[in-house]
Amino acid sequence: MKLKILIILLLPLFFSACSSLVLEPADFGWPVESVITVDENGNAREKQYILSFNAKQLFIEETGDSLSFMDKDLRVIRNVKGYYFITADNFKNVYVFNADNGALKLNNKIAVSDTLGIDDPAFNQRPPYIELIYSGKKINLTHEGIAEKEEEEDK
Repeated sequence: MKLKILIILLLPLFFSACSSLVLEPADFGWPVESVITVDENGNAREKQYILSFNAKQLFIEETGDSLSFMDKDLRVIRNVKGYYFITADNFKNVYVFNADNGALKLNNKIAVSDTLGIDDPAFNQRPPYIELIYSGKKINLTHEGIAEKEEEEDK
């Protein structure tokens, strides 16, 4: 009888030790974008948020040119859900990545311009969106795509 009571009392402790710990809510967003210069080896390093990756494949995907990364700046921001948004001057797309076992894995490729690449892009954190500003336009993005387009800014 005592053994049964002891087992009943210990079972909740055993199962609680097996459950995963979840800390929520969590906000992974960066308040402002980072501008990262790609080095001669194709590596991009962001020191403040401790992010580094090789960008050669990104530039090959966007331009088809294996040397197009030379002396280029990437615009990178992370949203509140932890997705990385990456683009650069003259890109036609915004690439959305998530962290995956020591790598950045492409989650989505958002087409922003069908013809010409975007000029002088900049990201802003506008929860729940990432705002992309280029050529007097603003586009709200999520990791799934374009959330809403706004008209050109009044000048």
